[in-house]
Amino acid sequence: MGDHLLEVKDLKMYFHTRDGVVKAVDGVSYDLDKGETLGVVGESGSGKSVTALTMMRLIAMPPGKVEGGYALFKGRSLLDMKDDEIRHIRGNEMAMIFQDPMTSLNPVYRVGRQIAEPLIVHKGMSRKDALARAVELLRLVGIPNPEARVRDYPHQFSGGMRQRAMIAMALACDPDILIADEPTTALDVTIQAQIIELMQELQQRTGSAIIMITHDLGVVADMADRILVMYAGRMVEYGTTDEIFYKPLHPYTWGLMDSVPTHDMTEKRELNPIKGQPPSLVNVPSGCAFHPRCPYVQQRCITEEPLFKIIEGSHGSACHFAGDPGFVRGEAELAGVSA
Repeated sequence: MGDHLLEVKDLKMYFHTRDGVVKAVDGVSYDLDKGETLGVVGESGSGKSVTALTMMRLIAMPPGKVEGGYALFKGRSLLDMKDDEIRHIRGNEMAMIFQDPMTSLNPVYRVGRQIAEPLIVHKGMSRKDALARAVELLRLVGIPNPEARVRDYPHQFSGGMRQRAMIAMALACDPDILIADEPTTALDVTIQAQIIELMQELQQRTGSAIIMITHDLGVVADMADRILVMYAGRMVEYGTTDEIFYKPLHPYTWGLMDSVPTHDMTEKRELNPIKGQPPSLVNVPSGCAFHPRCPYVQQRCITEEPLFKIIEGSHGSACHFAGDPGFVRGEAELAGVSA
């Protein structure tokens, strides 16, 4: 165990339901240092959000159950903390921007009161001082006329403004780790760019580490230091941003990249979406979970589950053929690997 700000090792979170055991997170490992940004990417249902919610202890148990692994924050086990200990961590040292700000903000309380609450609870501020700080935070995240808007209710904010208010709330106590769960999904592209730029500026000011959860590789291209690619609850690739983009190792990562539209109008390239749908996490396919959708599937992929292996440096993949000569994006078929 190192001296990382956050260290996750072989984390497994299963849900025991009437239909069977849902392996929502099945062996995820990564670490995070101060001031670093980790991008966690994958399609809906890949386990990205559940991984974060498990660390934050926001999953009801049962039906959820940690089946293995650990998550250490500053050397302390998040999964073994008592309820009062984890409550001190949440919103104070670790904060989360949830995917849908409309359902995350309480509709019957004013926005200013909701931003001020963690300051009162964790920092012991008076109500007056906390509300004054809420005004400062709204100004920091770019809300116009914050002295008046601090008294508004969530329904009086636009979608982009609600997302900014959620960011203000998450940053209220200057957390060491900020988890952003699809913070730009419901926003138009102009506001998306503003939110990403805002988070980068705030990170530079505060030195917080960021975990950016998204289904879009394009969102983390210029923001993340490292990227974790997840599929069917499992990690299929992990490495620096340059390694993932310039030397991707897993066919699923290739598929995600081919699904991202290009901004270069001179490059005539059709989008090539990944065929099929992600599998049920109750009945995960045998062997490699991606094999029913993989254009390079071999018999070994169907019968034998690939282990995650480091190929070079910290860059690793859970593919039987990762690291093999010729098995690279755009050349795999030429190497005779395709079925």
